[in-house]
Amino acid sequence: MKNVALGVGTDSLENRPAAVAHDAKVGRRAVIAASTGNALEWYDFTVYALFAVYIGQNFFKNDNPTVQLMGSFMAFGLGYVARPLGALLLGSYGDRAGRKAALTMTIMLMALGTLLIAIAPPYAAIGIGAPLLIVCGRVLQGFSAGGEIGGATAFLVEHAPPEKKGQYASWLQASMGISNVLGALVATVVTTVFTVDQIGEWAWRIPFIIGLAIAPVGLWMRKTLDETPNFKLEAARMKKSGIEKKTPLLQVIRECPKQLMAGLGLSVLWAAGPYSLIIFMPIYVQKTMGFAGSQAFLASFIGNFFLIGGCVFSGTLSDRLGRRTVLRIGAVLLLVGVYPLMMWLQASHTTATLIIVQSLFCAMISMFVGVAPSALSEIFPTAVRSSGMSLSYNTAVTLFGGFAPAILTWITYTTGVAFAPALYVMTAAIVALIAISALPAASKE
Repeated sequence: MKNVALGVGTDSLENRPAAVAHDAKVGRRAVIAASTGNALEWYDFTVYALFAVYIGQNFFKNDNPTVQLMGSFMAFGLGYVARPLGALLLGSYGDRAGRKAALTMTIMLMALGTLLIAIAPPYAAIGIGAPLLIVCGRVLQGFSAGGEIGGATAFLVEHAPPEKKGQYASWLQASMGISNVLGALVATVVTTVFTVDQIGEWAWRIPFIIGLAIAPVGLWMRKTLDETPNFKLEAARMKKSGIEKKTPLLQVIRECPKQLMAGLGLSVLWAAGPYSLIIFMPIYVQKTMGFAGSQAFLASFIGNFFLIGGCVFSGTLSDRLGRRTVLRIGAVLLLVGVYPLMMWLQASHTTATLIIVQSLFCAMISMFVGVAPSALSEIFPTAVRSSGMSLSYNTAVTLFGGFAPAILTWITYTTGVAFAPALYVMTAAIVALIAISALPAASKE
């Protein structure tokens, strides 16, 4: 029996109708535009983590530096409380109004949140209002990012030719690597040019001011991008058939529960890996292993080039070998490889070792996260793709990603557990391996 609500029959998980045509030039523009916007979105997250120590000193009153850092990371994590709401509202908006409209809105909201953080007065000036402004900025950023994954991935895969969906979607996570490179580069310059006192007083704001470049990018996207052919075809089909468009969020919860659970399990490692081994690692090696900030930022800067290249490589490889095969390779590498590398880094306390270890972390993560967007997109039909992806990913990232720095800081400095980030990622890898086996057939064996 045909599923009228979703507009699909027994092939409801197929990725696109055969009638959809894809223009290569338009597709390349879509990749550049979506990747640029996504990179600038994640840049703001990256620089917050890199300068969390200074934010803690300015906005969270406490004489204990560890408590200040935990307060800063708690604000970082609170932004993720807003992500599910952003996923629900912006994901649904993207399925109703279009991918282009949703992408533009997420970017402008992210710019507003970044502006609040950049101009917020310190605790010494306005008291409790200072951390509240930081939290408000983080909530806006989190709400924005909640709709980013679903909207941007849907935009990319729906502009891609069938044989290049993995490659197109891989640029979503490659752009995260680009944002990390940009963040690390800015952090390196700031920590090199300015003294510790200057950074603590005002220079930490410079990276956030640079991040405000996201606003004109958002306006440019609204003016120049085309809506995806899938969305236009689906909208035309529903209009011609006289089908009333229902709330996508309710549809995906009611009609795709198995897909949501599989997507959630897949997203656990997608969230835990980057936040533990890429975003949190520069802070971890400084606070736990005694590396200097310049060493940590240099390793992060170099390592993220491996993330960028690895994401595109794994996404392209998945177009040939299948999503599940490459996802399994990435999950197994993270399960067995992270802990030994942490042990080696502790035993060999040199800049060269740190660079090698961080680069290997990024390469292993790229084998999984480079494929995750296309794999997740393939289990949801066009009518609810943005909502389904946003809900699956953001539930996982809220629980296992956003609070990962705060959780790992607490575990490391209060319980004394060695290599907490490694154990965290290994646990997530086990969950992901179970979820990969449960992925629907549309994810391509």
